[in-house]
Amino acid sequence: MTVKTRFLVLGATAKTGRRVAEQLQNLGHSVRAVSRSTTPSFDWTKPNTWDDVLRDIDAVYVTFQPDLAAPGSDQIIADFAARALSHGAKRLVMLSGRGEDAAQDAERTLRNSGADWTVLRANWFFQNFSEDLFLPYLQNGVLALPAGDIPEPFVDADDIAECAVTALLDPAHIGKTYELSGPDVLTFEEATAIIASSANRDIAFVPITLDQLDAGLEQDGVPDDVRGLIRYLFSEVLDGRNKTPTGDIEQILGRKPKPLRTYAHEAAQTGVWGTPD
Repeated sequence: MTVKTRFLVLGATAKTGRRVAEQLQNLGHSVRAVSRSTTPSFDWTKPNTWDDVLRDIDAVYVTFQPDLAAPGSDQIIADFAARALSHGAKRLVMLSGRGEDAAQDAERTLRNSGADWTVLRANWFFQNFSEDLFLPYLQNGVLALPAGDIPEPFVDADDIAECAVTALLDPAHIGKTYELSGPDVLTFEEATAIIASSANRDIAFVPITLDQLDAGLEQDGVPDDVRGLIRYLFSEVLDGRNKTPTGDIEQILGRKPKPLRTYAHEAAQTGVWGTPD
């Protein structure tokens, strides 16, 4: 009799966590998908919530909020990995950020934890344009960022999730770190133009300073920890260090990653970038 692997997915309402849970469920696997709003709940800041979600689990997809670059994340990851191992959950696949030097301490603690680990480092997601961060600005017709001429190989969250599922299911990926990117190098200005064309409407990209971005986010009610992460990403990570696409998605999945033009066409068909009511 074959014993089925029992999966825990953290960040069940976030971009990749939701997709990982759905893909595993569609494959017929037992999945416990959790977040701060689920029952049982999971909260990185409340270790007393960890045990309930880890019971009777074999493998975990790990996403850290707000980001592994946050101070103290390395110790939290070390504590969580130890707790997971104590419950018998030895297989841990963790999402990290490509080019985020500040996240590498957390990656190191995972590698040294005794778990069967895999690290997936990813670029900026396509879905930042259609699911939250930049969506209201695109809907209003102006995306203003301090990033006009810096190239980035944006990546699809569906591709990341499929890589995570493959890593969870195939032991060949244990002990490996992958860098996940899309196939095309585009600036935010070029990405905005592609989205505007797909949506068949005028959407302008406006270059601004980092301080102007931060002030606007604060005015829009973005929480301090998220604003701090955005400042970090635009001031340190988005400097061209990630401009070269990698072949790791093709290596894992045996196919090329989705290009942004295809994503933009598909997303536009949903009407997500229409003007707000």
